[in-house]
Amino acid sequence: MNSLKRRRLSRMWRTNVVFFATTMGIGLLLPAFGLAETEDKEILNVSYDVSREFYKDYNAAFVKYWREKTGQRVVVKQSHGGSSAQARAVLGGLEADVVTMNQESDIAVLSEKGKLVREDWRLRFPHRSVPSTSTIVFLVRKGNPKHIRDWDDLAKPGIAIVMPNPKTSGNGRYSFLAAWGQVLKRGGTDREARDFIRRFVQNVPVFDTGGRGATTTFAQREIGDALLTFENEVSLIQKELGADRFDVVYPSVSVLTETPVAVVDAVVDKRGTRTIAEAYLEYLYSDEGQELAAKHHYRPSLARIADKYAARFPASTLWSVDDLLGGWKQAINTHFADGGTFDQVYDEIARQRK
Repeated sequence: MNSLKRRRLSRMWRTNVVFFATTMGIGLLLPAFGLAETEDKEILNVSYDVSREFYKDYNAAFVKYWREKTGQRVVVKQSHGGSSAQARAVLGGLEADVVTMNQESDIAVLSEKGKLVREDWRLRFPHRSVPSTSTIVFLVRKGNPKHIRDWDDLAKPGIAIVMPNPKTSGNGRYSFLAAWGQVLKRGGTDREARDFIRRFVQNVPVFDTGGRGATTTFAQREIGDALLTFENEVSLIQKELGADRFDVVYPSVSVLTETPVAVVDAVVDKRGTRTIAEAYLEYLYSDEGQELAAKHHYRPSLARIADKYAARFPASTLWSVDDLLGGWKQAINTHFADGGTFDQVYDEIARQRK
């Protein structure tokens, strides 16, 4: 049989196979044998500024888990920045398959304004889609030379506070609200809280755009007497830069910080990555995912893992934005919208300094 005849027969065989599969309604046979499932996939996780180290470890664990479970290779890419800035980037077209933020409002805006995330996103994963929590603490110079013990000390003359900008950073918003809410939690009024915030903000020499920038300002540029940041970020600073350089101060009252997650429905449906994206977030609630969270000093949501690492997280009085301030929507409208409390106080201080 010459080569031309062999090629013709080969083409006829392939044509007959396709025709048979189509006419018999079994055109999905190939995926059933695993070819589609083992095709390499890539997803993008858009996250906040100080979650880099956690997701570096977590992504490696998930990739291994998914490969062993399905045979499929997946590449997880990361994008980090100030939480609110990241939300705006996704609204502007950054195609995130999943978002892992540090405040509810930055996912809510993707649902309500962008229509990118389903309205019921809070109900799609355990613990209202919050796999771990943290809180705001103070990092001070070794030996605590300024004797900073609690919130009142931060508002004293001569103290320099380093924190991110509440307009661009979830870390900054939590720090601002922690300072405001601690007055209310201890029985104060809104008027007293506003007076405290004015003295507090007056002691901030610079507002960085994100939590990692604030860490650099404090730890490497050696500006400021106290850095306000997440508990998990403090542990990383001590590990990387030396525990002998800094002390951690747990205030008597602070805010409970959450790390909500969501699938970006409009993107995963477009890219065909829903199965992997959902599995990626579900794995955060696995024992391994929760163990990794604890390793990086996040407070696990699963009780059995939280109990195992209870000694790692000092007890303190924590309150939530929902319980004390009426929820994130009200907190943002009151404090961080244009002309809100933060703008008013900042403008007051700027006028006084002129």
